[in-house]
Amino acid sequence: MKKRKTLPVIVMATLALSTAPAVFLNPHASAEEPSSSIAAQSAQKEIPYDPLNPLSADEINQVHSILQNEGYIKPNTRFQEITVKEPKKEDVWNWKPGIKLPRQASVVVLQGKQVIEGVVDLDSKKVISWNEVKNVQGMILLDDWTTAQQAITSSDEYKKALEKRGIKDISKVIATPLTVGYFGPNDVDPHKRLLKVVAYLDTGDGNFWAHPIENLVAVVDLEQKKVIEVQDKGVIPIPMKNDGYANGDKDSKREPQKPLEIVQPEGPSFTVNGDEVKWQNWTFHVRLDPRVGPVISTVTFNDHGNIRKIMYRGNLGGMTVPYGDPSVGWYFKSYMDSGEYGVGNLGRPLAPGTDVPTNAKFFDATLADYQGKPYVVHNVMALFEREGGPEWTHNDFVTGNTESRDRRELVLRFISTVGNYDYIFDWVFQQNGTLRIDTGASGIEAVKGVNSKTIHDHHAEEDTRNGTLIDQNLVAVYHQHIFNFRLDMDVDGQNNSIVEMTPKAQPLNNDGPRKSEMIVDEKIDKTELEAAQKWTDPSKIVLVTNPEKENKQGYPTGYQIIPYAGGTQPFAENPLFTEDDWPIKRVQFTKNHIWVTPNNENEMYPEGKYINQSTEERGLGLWTQQNRPIVNTDDVVWITTGITHIPRAEEWPIMPTEWVSVMLKPFNFFDRTPTLDLPKK
Repeated sequence: MKKRKTLPVIVMATLALSTAPAVFLNPHASAEEPSSSIAAQSAQKEIPYDPLNPLSADEINQVHSILQNEGYIKPNTRFQEITVKEPKKEDVWNWKPGIKLPRQASVVVLQGKQVIEGVVDLDSKKVISWNEVKNVQGMILLDDWTTAQQAITSSDEYKKALEKRGIKDISKVIATPLTVGYFGPNDVDPHKRLLKVVAYLDTGDGNFWAHPIENLVAVVDLEQKKVIEVQDKGVIPIPMKNDGYANGDKDSKREPQKPLEIVQPEGPSFTVNGDEVKWQNWTFHVRLDPRVGPVISTVTFNDHGNIRKIMYRGNLGGMTVPYGDPSVGWYFKSYMDSGEYGVGNLGRPLAPGTDVPTNAKFFDATLADYQGKPYVVHNVMALFEREGGPEWTHNDFVTGNTESRDRRELVLRFISTVGNYDYIFDWVFQQNGTLRIDTGASGIEAVKGVNSKTIHDHHAEEDTRNGTLIDQNLVAVYHQHIFNFRLDMDVDGQNNSIVEMTPKAQPLNNDGPRKSEMIVDEKIDKTELEAAQKWTDPSKIVLVTNPEKENKQGYPTGYQIIPYAGGTQPFAENPLFTEDDWPIKRVQFTKNHIWVTPNNENEMYPEGKYINQSTEERGLGLWTQQNRPIVNTDDVVWITTGITHIPRAEEWPIMPTEWVSVMLKPFNFFDRTPTLDLPKK
């Protein structure tokens, strides 16, 4: 494959946990090609056909050619999406090798501000639909960032604001173009296609994030390709302390590490056939989506020869990272990272031995750029086995014998770098049928410049009103990382129900020695609004069950949904904004930790498909008002989880990874302990 021309400073990255978006620009960068990618040529490694396989480079080129030949591509056409359009769900579940299902591509293009959705049939080589979507803004594309950069470098007003701060060399200014959100009729015009630019000074220490140019924001009109407003709220000295981190701590007294090797002399226990993975009774399909990252599909478990369905499709639905500082350079920072930028688009190659262990197998991904051309990101996902601790153990006090079995886990890992944060997404499969989704955040805190050097300075109380002073003249702002996972559960089949089981103490009115007993109240959620709930009672058990299937004891087979299965920072139990604040008015999936909807191919993202500069709720909060029935239906479960990030000194200048977990656990799905067959050691 021929290597593509890369950008000098534009960094296309992956998902991250808490702040700015995805790309940093310098005055000399161009948007000709995505970085960290290789040109996708037609000669690619052949993989076995599967109806859920992502589009190949050839297919992306074919889509572009069909659109070109039929006159749909205009001089101002830019591509937001060219992805596989999944066949009907029933057809996929019933698919067998040797059968060919319809092969189609979903397309979203921007022509100026106009957003158009289309479907291209690759079998007939025809465009079968092409429709404008009115009153929406498309996602931010790579050349939008370049437009914003060029706009500020040619703005005399912006240059004068820099000169007030002692900056005369604009090549030292690192600009970060950010989405503007929507904050009411007195804020920026939602009908214009806008970005806001905040900037940092490159001092040469390798960490420009530590040198914010505070109180200065440029508003860029992407259609006019110019700065339409410079918001300057006064000079705050730029923090200049050297806060590089790549070369470590020169004063460290830590003893040297001895080698730790991970060795699988007979190879891994999993097999990969194209995009299908098999491991320890699990089988699933994986692909990378440019918006949501990894998509895990057709998940089954081999239960003593009986192939049992668990989940048709699981993926990140959406995420938001709202900051709590109302000042000019911060109030609009309420990022919708997947819906505004694309978490999958920002995936980057994983480093063996650090990002993933040395026994990992890597996956490449072929995506389409904003020109509708394919490119390949190498090593963007990885699969590896690891030790998981004791699966079960018991010592018999009569015989003195101990029986224990070691748990092994299979991890599918993906990392997305969104500006200063790096988000780690782990799909963790366990031998006992449990599936965990771990989300980690690392990278660099989003910081603002302040006057205070210590908490004892007379400015400190005001400077730290919305954040933590983590170094001289630097405050890391309070914020939240809130994720929503869309899980199309098919537990033993497509028709499922939602059951709530609430343990409680029941008083006893008798003369016995106990005054109470422990019972479980059980109810079936009949509608969407009945199922929508906060995770205020961690003792409650919420199940996705199949009313038509039973285990040996007669219970409906099910899986337990746990929105918070542990973490290393405070759980985001509530969005920390008032009901009349715009981050909640526009994005209501943050208000509940569990949502349930009937499966609908037009309801794929909890914030709605087009969130950029939206003025109202377009996702779960709107859909569930229909209050559709969800009993014994093809249900989708949406899990909201996350953390409230109150920064600490130990997270600067780079943040140790923090985690939050979601869990899907079999609950009367099996007849007995499913890991009795694990080998002794």
